[in-house]
Amino acid sequence: MARAGTSLDGVIGSSSVSRLWLLVAVAVGCLAVGLLAPLREMQLAAAVAGVTFVCLVVAIRVAMVLDRHREARQLRDLGSLVGQDAAPCFMTDAAGQIAYQNAQAQARFGNRDGSTLVLALNDHFASPASVLYRLQSRAAATGVAREDVVTRRGHIRLSAHRITDERFLWRLEEFQDSAGASRGADTLSLPILTANKAGVVLFSNEAMRRLLGGRPKRLDRIFTAPLLRSGEEVEVASAEGPIRAVLAEIEGNGERREIYLLPVHPRAGQAAVMADFEHVPVALMTFSTDGTLRAANRVARELLGLAQGQGPMVHDLFEGLGRPVADWLADVAAERVPGGAEVLRARSASDDSEQFLQITLRRIVEAGRPGVLAVLQDATALKTLEAQFVQSQKMQAIGQLAGGVAHDFNNLLTAISGHCDLLLLRHEREDPDYADLVQIHQNANRAASLVGQLLAFSRKQTLKPERIDVQDALSDLAHLLNRLVGERVTLRLTHARSLGAIRADKRQLEQVLMNLVVNARDAMPNGGTIRIETVAITLDGELRRDRAVVPPGDYAVIKVSDHGMGIPEDRLQKIFEPFYTTKRAGEGTGLGLSTAYGIVKQSGGFIFVDSTVGIGSVFQLYFPVHYAPAEILAEPPKRIVLKQGEGVVLLVEDEAPVRAFASRALRMRGYTVLEAENAEQALKTLEDPTLEVDVFVTDVVMPGLDGPSWVKQALELRPNVRVIFVSGYAEDHLAETQSRIPNSVFLPKPFSLTDLTATVQGQLH
Repeated sequence: MARAGTSLDGVIGSSSVSRLWLLVAVAVGCLAVGLLAPLREMQLAAAVAGVTFVCLVVAIRVAMVLDRHREARQLRDLGSLVGQDAAPCFMTDAAGQIAYQNAQAQARFGNRDGSTLVLALNDHFASPASVLYRLQSRAAATGVAREDVVTRRGHIRLSAHRITDERFLWRLEEFQDSAGASRGADTLSLPILTANKAGVVLFSNEAMRRLLGGRPKRLDRIFTAPLLRSGEEVEVASAEGPIRAVLAEIEGNGERREIYLLPVHPRAGQAAVMADFEHVPVALMTFSTDGTLRAANRVARELLGLAQGQGPMVHDLFEGLGRPVADWLADVAAERVPGGAEVLRARSASDDSEQFLQITLRRIVEAGRPGVLAVLQDATALKTLEAQFVQSQKMQAIGQLAGGVAHDFNNLLTAISGHCDLLLLRHEREDPDYADLVQIHQNANRAASLVGQLLAFSRKQTLKPERIDVQDALSDLAHLLNRLVGERVTLRLTHARSLGAIRADKRQLEQVLMNLVVNARDAMPNGGTIRIETVAITLDGELRRDRAVVPPGDYAVIKVSDHGMGIPEDRLQKIFEPFYTTKRAGEGTGLGLSTAYGIVKQSGGFIFVDSTVGIGSVFQLYFPVHYAPAEILAEPPKRIVLKQGEGVVLLVEDEAPVRAFASRALRMRGYTVLEAENAEQALKTLEDPTLEVDVFVTDVVMPGLDGPSWVKQALELRPNVRVIFVSGYAEDHLAETQSRIPNSVFLPKPFSLTDLTATVQGQLH
């Protein structure tokens, strides 16, 4: 039997022996005082104390002897139990110090007298301290604990048994694999290591330790790549700095990984491969897994403006993914995502000339080196077309919404405002109800204006273009604009010389300028100056800006500028969208600029904006100069004076409220009115040959036959009858058909009593 720590100091501890000798010294001191004290009382007290300490020393010594015999008996019993066990066995105290080891343990691990079990097992498997602590804690609680631990040779089945509260018996059963990677590995020059699935290195041969400058602990301290793949080149943190090697991995028994490092050799024919890569007529780039550019062929360098040999990072080349481009590349390199294509913006492009590229990524391995191949295609034209298509879709959607709402909504507004006009005729200003009727009439007009703004944005409103002198129009509007801006804002007008006339709807042009001036005023809450300038510009070539193309020619340009807060870059592309506003609720509808956009576009012009945050904004309106013969321009506008009418009007309207209002309005002016709720009823009325009709007033869109269709049939027998088409839709809905019907005019809904009677009177006279 082999044992350790059987001496007194080893069994009961040096601290107990020290305390015992201290008590002996105290007893001797007390007896000496009793002999030498001058007083008898002191002699007696010292003698009693000395005898007491002597008895205490004797008692402690007896207890120590009994403990030593008990320890010796436990060791004999333990020796008879595990002394000849084929597996190494240890007995430790609660602190892990070895108090006993059997013959097999001494032969396997050497004499560990006074050492700890952690030190004895430190070279045999990873993290022995944590394993022993875990097993001892479980054994202290349950009496026994067992665990299998992977080693470089195989694995150890380690068991712990609680003997007393302070004593534990350990037993180690070793199991060796028949084909371990470590067998003879120390004699090989090839670096080899064995690790478990958690990345803890269990074994490394002499070549690996020499390469790394010491015994490695974990894989992540050796390799920079988080994911190791067999057959690929990796970077190794050697003692002399990072080196490249090809990794070969073999699945070992249990949970072990056997890893070999092979030298890197240049691939034969690499120069020919690079030559082919350089001259491929497709833009190709290769990146390392960290996003560094390795190589770019000639087409890719020309596309991005790169110099040969330049190696920027991928995030320095591209942007616009919505997340870091380097993260996307890293995901492809690590096979977290399967490649794919994305459209990105080239960072080398300026803001004025954006360049978009469709980039397709694929993971590749070149000579054992993992990387990412990028195939580039110029997608600038596609991206521009997409933006234009999205913008046209927005406008088309608003146009469809406005057209669908306008007809029914304008019918309602016609009935509301029309009957309100009839009521106002019967009430004087002093009447208590007069103010309420005025409010109803004003709000009906506001609702009609809102529908008109929607139609203006979608370019489906009815314009009445005329030749306009811009300077005269601005001068006429200056008084109203000064009232709009208030006292804290100054309005300055500057006119250019020889500014040509333009062709536009004067009322709508005034609406555009008022919208722009109001926005400029709101952008300067502390006051300032709004400048309205006119400039004559001649374009010799096309002007391309904001995805618009202005053709060559002469233009009259109106500039509206302020020194307000400015518009951020991310909002400039949205300001012309309907209902987009930065004002608080109740301060605006978001239709002002969209209305201006629609009116300018429908008039054949262009609108652009330049803005700098904190400096101000400049809106520019381009209108082509209109040249027309002088005799056409000299026609003075006709003014109709309303008077009592005479004649017969056939009123065809499917909406009963509108028909009732129009009928009453015309009768009040002295006209004879025949009513019909649809085209079929109107044609039946006209079957009477004795009936004289002077004017047809008809809705355009009705169930069954529409307005133009039944009018064509009626005019075959009554060619001299005048026609008035009314509709809640825009006039261009009717323009082509109306041009083929003689003596016809268009009256848009909602119309007032005065509008209707004036139009009928104009047709009859």
